[in-house]
Amino acid sequence: MAQECPENYVIVGQVSGLFGVKGWVKVYSYTEPRENIIQYSPWFVKSADGWSEIKLQQGKRQGKGVVALLDGYVDRDSSAELIGCEIALQKDQLPKLDKNEYYWNDLVGLKVVNQDQIEFGVVDHLIETGSNDVLIVKGERERLIPYIWDQVVRKVDLDNRLIQVDWDPDF
Repeated sequence: MAQECPENYVIVGQVSGLFGVKGWVKVYSYTEPRENIIQYSPWFVKSADGWSEIKLQQGKRQGKGVVALLDGYVDRDSSAELIGCEIALQKDQLPKLDKNEYYWNDLVGLKVVNQDQIEFGVVDHLIETGSNDVLIVKGERERLIPYIWDQVVRKVDLDNRLIQVDWDPDF
């Protein structure tokens, strides 16, 4: 049975492959910029046995990606078991945000309603488009709603798990 990510964790990446023969792994980082993931230690890695804490020994940018050496993984064979594992941090490891700033992870699962209280569904995930982030909201149909504060997104209420948007239900 799959184990859910603990509420106080934020998924920040995934082990995507092996790098060299000395235990280094390739990491697909969700942080921006990508190499920000290596500023944090320990990592919490989800394997088939559940979540475990692993110290980051070294990490660096490698081409367009990131590579890391984790405590206890000394060769290619031992590191191979990490491929596909999610990487998380505890929320208190992350910088505190200013008012009206949120980590994407905080928005996923929130109900989205417009100013007329018409429910659109819940935030399934977000995507980055270059000009602005976009909420992917799944309900009776999928909606792509731009995350533009004050213009489209009017209010985020984490306590009540609600996002209020200025958005036409026909879009």
